[in-house]
Amino acid sequence: MAEQTNVLLAQLRTETGKGAARRSRRAGLVPAVMYGHGIDPVHLDLPGHEAFLIVKDNANAVVTVKYDGKQQLVLVKNVQVHPVRRNILHIDLLAVRADEKVQVEVPLVLTGESAPGTQHQQEEFFLLISAPATDIPEHIEVSLDGLEEGAIVRVEDLKLPADVIAETPADRDVVSILALAAEAEEEAATEEAAE
Repeated sequence: MAEQTNVLLAQLRTETGKGAARRSRRAGLVPAVMYGHGIDPVHLDLPGHEAFLIVKDNANAVVTVKYDGKQQLVLVKNVQVHPVRRNILHIDLLAVRADEKVQVEVPLVLTGESAPGTQHQQEEFFLLISAPATDIPEHIEVSLDGLEEGAIVRVEDLKLPADVIAETPADRDVVSILALAAEAEEEAATEEAAE
């Protein structure tokens, strides 16, 4: 679940634009914008290393941002990363309340093994959910234990934590179980020989 203990001490940015953002990055800071709940966008500079540690393993991190004598609970909505150097260029922060539900995408993680002689084909890699802002799961597990050829796991079959609602259509396929390709070819060759 999302951690609520993350705190970032930010600086209010008075300048905006490419030049100001570049100066911030050279100083080891990450430009960010905070918006939502009817407030005007607030431009901030976040400490680069601390921001990286918070977002590196959790795309839906919930953070308390302290700036200019104020503090706000935010959800990391978007992280823009340099395509080559992989350093963070910009972060979008969505202002949230602890008691509200937010829509986020969480990764689907496959666990277990399907029946011998089968393989799985994953159709969906992320699931759109609605969850409390302070209790967002890091991932949703999809169990493949003992599934036979032809089995299909749909969104409606997933076990979701309490207070989490799937926003992806319930009849959407997540995983299909198929026969191994080599065995399927052998069966086809055997059938042709028998005919």
